[in-house]
Amino acid sequence: MLFLLLLVLWPVAELFVAIKVADAIGVLLTVLLLFAGWPLGSWLLRSEGRAAWRRFSEAVAAGRPPAREAIDGGLALVGGVLLMVPGFITDVFGALLLAPPTRALGRRIIQRNFASKTMRRAVRFSSRSAQPYDVDSSARDIDNPQLHG
Repeated sequence: MLFLLLLVLWPVAELFVAIKVADAIGVLLTVLLLFAGWPLGSWLLRSEGRAAWRRFSEAVAAGRPPAREAIDGGLALVGGVLLMVPGFITDVFGALLLAPPTRALGRRIIQRNFASKTMRRAVRFSSRSAQPYDVDSSARDIDNPQLHG
């Protein structure tokens, strides 16, 4: 439900911001700024993608898990795509995801949330597997001869 609400409100907010910007700087300059995001986003997407792939390859070659590099690459990808979408709000979020300090903050948030969800699933799985599981009660304990009489 929240996703649907955001999907409806996002274009309305983009239109509102575009109208306010057009009032401040003029319609022609606003349209030029909106269309300037596409080539800028595509250029940044290519350059950041190459850099992320290089860092990913270096981590693999060094024998390190490339989790940080993979998350950085994903955030740069999302940032570049957001810059390519026309709109000032998406441009701001795209630029924030491409800036190294805010990308590092986003990476920490993603890692923390992923780690806590993974840990909850592991604990839930291990607590379920601690209980004996025998569907049709046909299992026998082979190691203990006293049970087989």
